[in-house]
Amino acid sequence: MEFKFGGSETNQKTVLGHPSGLFVLFFTEMWERFSYYGMRALLVLFLVSSLLEEGWGWERSDALVLYAWYTGLVYLTPIIGGFLADKIFGYRKAVVLGAFIMTLGHASMALEGMSNIFFYLGLLCLILGNGLFKPNISSIVGQLYKGNGKEKDAGYTIFYMGINAGAFLGILLCGYIGEKVGWHYGFGLAGIFMFLGMLQFYFAQSIFGNIGLSPKQTQDLDDSVEDTIEEIGENIEDVADEAENSKVVRDRITVIGIFAVFTIFFWWAFEQAGGSMTIFAADYTDRALEGSAANTFKIVNTIITLVPMVVITWVLIMLFKQTFGKYSMSNVWLGLSFLIIWGIVIWMLKKEFSSDATEVPASWFSVLNSLFIILFAPLFSKVWESKFNPSGPIKFALGLILLGIGFAVLSYGASAIPEGAKSASVSLMFLVVAYLFHTLGELCISPVGLSYVSKLAPLKLVGLMFGIWFIANFIANFLGGITGSYIDQISEEYGLSTFFLIFTVIPIAAAVILVVINPMMKRMMHGVK
Repeated sequence: MEFKFGGSETNQKTVLGHPSGLFVLFFTEMWERFSYYGMRALLVLFLVSSLLEEGWGWERSDALVLYAWYTGLVYLTPIIGGFLADKIFGYRKAVVLGAFIMTLGHASMALEGMSNIFFYLGLLCLILGNGLFKPNISSIVGQLYKGNGKEKDAGYTIFYMGINAGAFLGILLCGYIGEKVGWHYGFGLAGIFMFLGMLQFYFAQSIFGNIGLSPKQTQDLDDSVEDTIEEIGENIEDVADEAENSKVVRDRITVIGIFAVFTIFFWWAFEQAGGSMTIFAADYTDRALEGSAANTFKIVNTIITLVPMVVITWVLIMLFKQTFGKYSMSNVWLGLSFLIIWGIVIWMLKKEFSSDATEVPASWFSVLNSLFIILFAPLFSKVWESKFNPSGPIKFALGLILLGIGFAVLSYGASAIPEGAKSASVSLMFLVVAYLFHTLGELCISPVGLSYVSKLAPLKLVGLMFGIWFIANFIANFLGGITGSYIDQISEEYGLSTFFLIFTVIPIAAAVILVVINPMMKRMMHGVK
């Protein structure tokens, strides 16, 4: 009997039309992103907070430089992690080991009050663990699907919804606890769910069959094909086919490189969310609410918290129905994590409703990105499966344009702020609208980019290609943090509006170039859509 999807027999049971194994990865990645984005939401705020607020009292520029190095390096180490998984560990062992190292990292950061060295040691563990985890879990997703068509694109979009469900909960809860209760409690909470996510994956990994095993445990399909060709013998037809195949491979790898270059422009601007946009939220946005405005926020915050939680819990229940009999231990750990998270959510909402005055946490605005992705990802997934599905380069161009529009909104909102001002009270709606456009742009680029790397890369180099893809993210995050560190210098000389305008003009210019070279890139993909 031939299976429709890769992996074991249990993996043929579907949830929302996709293999059950996709949702094992969905929840594993969800808790990893919970830990990453929960910590990232606190990093700059913790560093710039005064000693009286139990922060380190750093200058904005210094905090953003450290932010640049951290968010950059977590995308550089995946090339090493991808190589080690391809040649030694296999994807599954790499994911488990990476998750464990990141758990140690969060535990170390929770001890920052005892010694500064624990903080830096924690960051190092997060960087190294992420290198093993991130490229290899994405590689497993790609191998769940036997074809390279629309179904794989849709699968990656669903996977991306899991990524952002974790980011949503991490920013919301770690950000709230870090700002309202204590920084080290926020750092520690992130590690708890990283550990539970690791256990959930470990006890369900056999659902993937031979996918993700180490090279010693399974023979690569490409190697088998090459051995067979050698046995047939060398003749003119074989040589011609080999040459043609080599050209196809070269062209497709070149396309991955072009996509990687343009993704730098996107993430360079987008990752201002954890840096300059967080500073804008903390110091330039009117976050103090009273009376009806405070009540409205409490109601809206409750809705946007509970609705995604209900949706994700519904997905969890569907996964339980398909896999509990075979992977009960995995389901137990996953169920436990949701019981804990529901308890924290209810505690937070009850605490907010009992408070007389309301100040929106500066980290809260980052939640909007994940919320909008959870809401719009299913719609984009359907569009990519329909006849209106545009080519990859056009999707990237749309993403860059939408990102630029978001920063144009921020630039307009900041236009009334005097040059060099250290604080202001701009309406919070400018940040809300900006995050909406940024999210729509992200949905055009990030899950699509992951899917195209999976479809264009040679099978035995998928992990390495994902690692190279993340090098582009390293460059983008590092440059984005460094650029953000000039926020005070640029705003003093030209105004804060001009600072955000930079992130409007450059992405839109990159989008125009992509539209121009779209026909060439489509030819070089050799039929991959």
